Amino acid sequence: MTLLQHVPSEAQVRRSAYRHRQTVYSVLVAASSTAALGTLLVIAVTGAPGWDRVRQSFLDPTIARDALPAVLSGLWLNVRLLVCCAAGALVLGLVIAVLRTLRGPIFFPVRALAAGYTYTFRGLPLIIVLYLLTLGVPGLRLQGMPPVLVLGGIALILTYGGYLAEVFRAGIESVHPSQLAAARSLGLTYRQTMRHVVVPQAVRRVAPPLLNDVVALQKDVGLVSLAGPIDAVRAAQIATAQTFNYTPYIVAGVLFVLLAIPLIAVTDWVTLRAARRQSGG
Repeated sequence: MTLLQHVPSEAQVRRSAYRHRQTVYSVLVAASSTAALGTLLVIAVTGAPGWDRVRQSFLDPTIARDALPAVLSGLWLNVRLLVCCAAGALVLGLVIAVLRTLRGPIFFPVRALAAGYTYTFRGLPLIIVLYLLTLGVPGLRLQGMPPVLVLGGIALILTYGGYLAEVFRAGIESVHPSQLAAARSLGLTYRQTMRHVVVPQAVRRVAPPLLNDVVALQKDVGLVSLAGPIDAVRAAQIATAQTFNYTPYIVAGVLFVLLAIPLIAVTDWVTLRAARRQSGG
């Protein structure tokens, strides 16, 4: 028994060749336009009257090389803080969202407290929450006071927990009520229904905005430097004070961008995947 080898028709060959030419043409046009725009920007910036002064103050390669080890060491603190705060904010946000969706008059105080929490921390600027927890709370001089870094992490968790709670709540309320009724008719309790039916669907539907908030959190962890911990931003500030040059801040900014690229790529991939799932592709 022999297998017949598929031979594409002339029309298929022409279509494939046309698509290939269009792809090559699009790539060439995109590369050319990008190169032209980049060249114009370089000419405009480097041709400015104060370019030499700006280059010396912000783009000194010697100072960048000297500041890199300290800033990189501080970035490791930012990474650890990001992991802890992201996990804490996700858990807190999910709990608050579930509390806000409880039904029945007996749960009104719980819903009111959860709503008050989200209104408060979504309205308060993060920097004020940081100052209150990292400067105000230690002023109470209580026994067993955690370090300032922990208080700064708590401020980040409380603030972003309010944002993530609303994202989770939108996902929970997007699940059709008929699915809850079907789960209850099968004998599942409210807790089992939320755990096995509602929450998995809600998380899958709101995964892109959740990841966007994590990307925003990745930038805001640098604000803990206002309380004193030596992270990448604080290390750059120390190097700037020693050299009277702002290049270390540029080094810190580049490192933050490199740290954000994988998170942004994952967010874009999840968003595209969700869009394809909704369109049936």
